[in-house]
Amino acid sequence: MRFVRVITGMLLLVIGIPVLFAGGGLWLVTRHADPGGAFAARFETVRTPGHAVVVTDVDRLLRREAPFARGAQTRLRLDARTPDGPAFVGLAPTAEVRRWLESVPYASVRRVALARGPLPVRTDPAVPAAAPTAGAAPTPLGLPLWVREGVGTLEWSADDLGGESMSLVVMRPDGRADLSLDLRAELRAGWVGPVTWGLLAAGVLLVACAVLLLLRPPRPREVVFVVEPDQVPVLAGRLGVTSLSGLSARDPRRAPPLPAVRQLAPVGSGGAGWPRSASGADPTRPVTLADLDAPARLPRPPEVALSLAWPPAGAEPTARPVPTE
Repeated sequence: MRFVRVITGMLLLVIGIPVLFAGGGLWLVTRHADPGGAFAARFETVRTPGHAVVVTDVDRLLRREAPFARGAQTRLRLDARTPDGPAFVGLAPTAEVRRWLESVPYASVRRVALARGPLPVRTDPAVPAAAPTAGAAPTPLGLPLWVREGVGTLEWSADDLGGESMSLVVMRPDGRADLSLDLRAELRAGWVGPVTWGLLAAGVLLVACAVLLLLRPPRPREVVFVVEPDQVPVLAGRLGVTSLSGLSARDPRRAPPLPAVRQLAPVGSGGAGWPRSASGADPTRPVTLADLDAPARLPRPPEVALSLAWPPAGAEPTARPVPTE
């Protein structure tokens, strides 16, 4: 069982420490959110001589640069302004946007890097249209191709993309060229708070369980002594205990209590002052004969008068002789 506890504790540590660090990292990230729980970032100023700045595939760009913005309960908001006022922001299918802007030059966003300070935006320079059309610039307002549109601000979620390739278009409301944009993005993720506290709680619980398993003191092993009943007091005295869990307990009403230590009577020429412990000795037996309280007395023989003189002084009468044939 000790081996199983160690292995289980190590596995809990291997799982709990990364979970705890992940929760701590998210907690540090949440400290950068505003009071409303949103994360905001500014972009570098984007300039192009074309008519629009286009993110060709919004979902692919988010998957590559900010995958956390594609989850459920996540909403994105883009604020765009030009030196003349709010800019137009629209979200439409990629094929329709490409067909609508094929007659005018526009810049395509290649990358948006996550960094400290204003986020750098890398764009492909606008090129002249393959078949320029004389006349006024295209006006984006009121067109049926937009899934979502707004002037100055546009907000959408991953569900609005619907698994279809969508393009994000930013341009002047009147469609004029020579564009300069100040952009600001805002991310509001409803899953950050619950996931953060869930990871912290799970990490603390796993690490605590691992510590309890690894630092738990080993359970003492039970020692079983198999001894004769009359040797139990001697063994208890040697171990320094008063009893051995009641083994070989005697009824005090039937037998007198046994001494804690028994002595072996000296035999032979050994000194009487060196008693030796022995098991099985009779506790009522005296050490020496001098220790007897009442010395045993043998019965005396009857009084008989003995005489060693020969021949005897007086002849005792004998029996009548027996006649012989």
